[in-house]
Amino acid sequence: MRIAQVAPLFESVPPGLYGGSERVVSWLTEELVQLGHEVTLFASGDSQTSAHLVPVCEKALWRDKDCRETLPHHVRMMELVFRDLSRFDMIHFHSDYIHFPLVRRYGCPSVTTLHGFVHAHDLRELLEEYHDVPLVAISNSQQEPVPNANWLGTVYHGLPETLHPFQSQPGEYFAFLGRTSPDKGLERAVEIARLSGVRLKIAAKIYDEDRNYFEQVIQPLLQKSASFVEFVGEIGGEAKNEFLGRAKALLFPVNWPEPFGLVMIEALACGTPVIAWRRGSVPEVIQDGVTGFIVDSVEEAVRCVPRLANIRREGCRAMFEARFRAKRMATDYVRMYEKVLGRRKEGQRDLEAPELDLVSVMA
Repeated sequence: MRIAQVAPLFESVPPGLYGGSERVVSWLTEELVQLGHEVTLFASGDSQTSAHLVPVCEKALWRDKDCRETLPHHVRMMELVFRDLSRFDMIHFHSDYIHFPLVRRYGCPSVTTLHGFVHAHDLRELLEEYHDVPLVAISNSQQEPVPNANWLGTVYHGLPETLHPFQSQPGEYFAFLGRTSPDKGLERAVEIARLSGVRLKIAAKIYDEDRNYFEQVIQPLLQKSASFVEFVGEIGGEAKNEFLGRAKALLFPVNWPEPFGLVMIEALACGTPVIAWRRGSVPEVIQDGVTGFIVDSVEEAVRCVPRLANIRREGCRAMFEARFRAKRMATDYVRMYEKVLGRRKEGQRDLEAPELDLVSVMA
């Protein structure tokens, strides 16, 4: 199958450090190539891939100091994609909604993965208007705000089996990995560490829109908690493997309906259990009491800390291998592609069916 993968341009594919959607696009692209498909990747020019790369911009927009507006680059990407649709049997968009009018008017076979939270107030009318654009969710909970949208189904994220090596022996600290955003609940992580007497290491990216929050809320908290909290900043590669793999547990105290939470399966791949809030996708990813604990408060999280000794790290790794490998993700998406193509063939047969000769039928 000739497949186009259309990535966001904010980070390279894969990102050097923090970046969720672009990382998933990279893993999916590489697995599709391994499965024998002919894949074209539309992404920033500093991306690395075994597929055919169409460099839409010179480098990732969030890494480009001269970039002031990201929308023009994404509009141009749509031109590059739609210029010659005969090149592709399937186009897979990861670029939010900018392509919806073009998909409708060109009638090209496509699927769109929505990687963010589906906020009903903003998206309900849009998704219901474009009821003919096939959508894929990254968790069942992501579909709940607009259940009547054109959801083909859910495909959970997956990552390469060898990306994060299994670590059988944990260290004596909690890990927090993500953004310094109010949605991620970093204050809760600090409080859990304080009350449980366990050190906390924070590997986090500070986006410009979150800088005031970090400086006014988190930075004073870190200064106050310097004796048991270490802020290490953005990490990737081997440093990330060591950070996650040596942790006693990953703290995931999210304060919003998390659409997926990629860091949870990265931790499981390392064998590291997760203590997470009961929000969004968490109950779909974490098996309570088996791969970690699902909680509703800081106090409940602290009570779970002694029970971490009962979680088998081998069991966490086994759950990752069973449910969250990149190969499984790629084969699930191929099924979605085939579903769309099958529907199109059915529709074409309906259009091509000869009209009944009512006279002969009635005779």
